Amino acid sequence: MPKLGVNIDHVATLREARKGFDPEPVLAALACEVAGADSIVVHLREDRRHIKDRDLCILKETVKTKLNLEMSIAQEIVGIACEVKPQQSTLVPEKRQELTTEGGLDVAGNFKQVKATVEKLKNSGITVNLFIDPQKEQIDASKKTGAQMIELHTGRYAGAKNKLQEDKYLQEIKAAVRHARQIGLIVNAGHGLNYNNTKRVAAIDGIEELNIGYSIICRAVMVGLERAVREMRALI
Repeated sequence: MPKLGVNIDHVATLREARKGFDPEPVLAALACEVAGADSIVVHLREDRRHIKDRDLCILKETVKTKLNLEMSIAQEIVGIACEVKPQQSTLVPEKRQELTTEGGLDVAGNFKQVKATVEKLKNSGITVNLFIDPQKEQIDASKKTGAQMIELHTGRYAGAKNKLQEDKYLQEIKAAVRHARQIGLIVNAGHGLNYNNTKRVAAIDGIEELNIGYSIICRAVMVGLERAVREMRALI
């Protein structure tokens, strides 16, 4: 059974809608942990559109499970990560104009820069995870960087228009998991997963953790955060 990482970025998104103090991401993290989350995920974007530096620092001191920092390979952000030292960092692509992360990191196409970032983070005692598309080329390149784990981008599966497409993309994820495990990588997965499509991914043998955020925060508006996390935990 995979573990559950809960991304709380959109708690901060709601706070930033009024540029105020509420809701507090740190309190959200606590509620998620109480409800059974195995890790807390936040993305410190270069434009600071939701999570701020202050949030990251306080979360590092208060999260009891595992703090997973999603981040670009921009040197400013890498420097912050090396100073704060979250237990895990997940390298993701980042564009200023995007609403959410679009596709996986092109490790093969940016190998030298990614490898240097991986080495710097590992030297600071941080476990490094690479968020990539479920493609053999990207998996092999990820292994060569020295990263300990990968997170497979499930966006195409989650956005499938019909059952035929969904089945096709699920098979891609399964094949990617098998290959990554065979070459010694820990495998996580996430992006676009919700209360309707998560079960099939959770059932794939070899996935260590599912990282889910937006759908849980949306559900929390209706039923409360602890219940939303428990419901997702039960699905997994």
